[in-house]
Amino acid sequence: MIETERSFLSPSRLRRLGPKRLLSAAERLLWHLGFDDVRNIDGPGDEGGDLLAFRKGVRWVFQSRWTTSPTIDDRAVRQVDAAKAFYGADRAVVVTNARPGRPAILHRQRLASVGVRVDFWGGEDLSKFGDAVAPTFVPTRYALRPYQETAVVAADEALQANGRALIIMATGLGKTVVAGEVIADRLAQGLSSVLLVAHTTELIAQLERALWRHIPKQVTTSLLSGTDRPGDLGGVVCATVQSAASAVEAGWRPDLVVVDEAHHVSEDGMFQRLLDALDGTSRLGMTATPWRGDGYDIGQRFGKPVFMMGIVDGMAQGFLAEVDYRLFVDGIDWTIVSGASEQGLTVRDLNARLFLPQRDEEVVDHLREVWSTVTEPRAIVFCRTIEHAEEFAASLRAAGWRRAAAVSNRQSKRERAVLMSEFRDGRIPIVTAVDIFNEGVDVPDVNILCFLRVTHSRRIFVQQLGRGLRLRPGKAIVRVLDFVSDIRRVAATLEIQRGLDATVGGSIERLTLPHARFSFSQPSIGSLLQEWIKDSAALEDADEEVRLQFPEGLVPT
Repeated sequence: MIETERSFLSPSRLRRLGPKRLLSAAERLLWHLGFDDVRNIDGPGDEGGDLLAFRKGVRWVFQSRWTTSPTIDDRAVRQVDAAKAFYGADRAVVVTNARPGRPAILHRQRLASVGVRVDFWGGEDLSKFGDAVAPTFVPTRYALRPYQETAVVAADEALQANGRALIIMATGLGKTVVAGEVIADRLAQGLSSVLLVAHTTELIAQLERALWRHIPKQVTTSLLSGTDRPGDLGGVVCATVQSAASAVEAGWRPDLVVVDEAHHVSEDGMFQRLLDALDGTSRLGMTATPWRGDGYDIGQRFGKPVFMMGIVDGMAQGFLAEVDYRLFVDGIDWTIVSGASEQGLTVRDLNARLFLPQRDEEVVDHLREVWSTVTEPRAIVFCRTIEHAEEFAASLRAAGWRRAAAVSNRQSKRERAVLMSEFRDGRIPIVTAVDIFNEGVDVPDVNILCFLRVTHSRRIFVQQLGRGLRLRPGKAIVRVLDFVSDIRRVAATLEIQRGLDATVGGSIERLTLPHARFSFSQPSIGSLLQEWIKDSAALEDADEEVRLQFPEGLVPT
């Protein structure tokens, strides 16, 4: 059931649920207090810090200390002081469900005598914070954009009418905001439990944090995964699909199931097992990229989409950043172009023979040129492999980006969280990656994207492009450098351009695209390439083994 205590900061709740949920409650509180970037760094090697947070240009570090005793000793003070120095934080806070004991107070005073400030947020302080929050207050309640309101209403009506709804919204348009509002609406109508399910533990943790901005303080949230087992399954439960399926098969029945990144639902597998077990339960599917390589239609599980807005519409209506997209096609082997039709090459064959590899040194030169034209540049470089990401980050450091860093799943969750915190606040200006940014990562400050890899699918390309499309104050345009090595990506970018061109003079009232453009580094070659592939049906979605037929005789002169 929904938590009957006054708030998620109620002393009895914090004492009952233990150290993990104290840390979670502290994190949720920071969103209520107006912090705009909060990251959990708890774990081995955290150097005494559990949370890193950023507010109004100030970096904070928090140490969370749960205890069954009435007081804490000075260990937490020593740890948070060490963390403050390690992470270069401006402020340090010990959060505890108890109160500071005399050793803790004395150590804090000694630090203060040399100019080092450490604050205590004890159990009584947390209780007061909870009481001060209005009963239905949520931290970032703001006016929804018109299309978000439309999506929320459409989902509510569909769920009410037939218990199924599917929403498709491009990355950057706020599909998680829509999901949060739909969940809040359903809870207000009397639902006692909601299951929000995704395919990874990191993603469900991100979703729980996102929901705190939408639901009132008395609604509890919890994680359900291989490492997290809540004491009860009331309120909103964010779960991995495997753990959710096990709980449902053991008898749990939520009132609503919401599937994030619903394109992972297939004809069989864990999502199918979960949804079969919840046959008759209301369900909402959310995705930015509904396409699946196996052709399965996720509408079979969620019904036809009740709302859709893609990248083109988002750009055209001014809700996504405009794009200056440049495809570098200098390295084209045009002898392949003239003979491709005769040979009947597959996509794999064509990519291997058509595109000549760009040297990293050339890429760095092009990146430096764009970097110098952008205010407060922040860039993601998508690389071929983890090894390439690490090597290219080293090349960037040698070229003058001294704090360039590679982000990959070789790093621990804590290491990635610290890197992303420093990327978000500008301490690290540029990161290299492979697939770590495809789903569930909010990086609105990114204004330069660089593609050095084959993306293999329209879905991955759109997800990675979407990392730069989110708007923020002072950002209206994203620069994209595509050292293209996949004929399907040329087709995908041309399709977006055709979509934008088609909006001119159409029914869209708000058209703000004075700078959005897709161009080739050599316009004459670009024109030939566009002409060469224009008759290739469904090339954008073609898989590796599809054989291609192109018009003959179109070669550069």
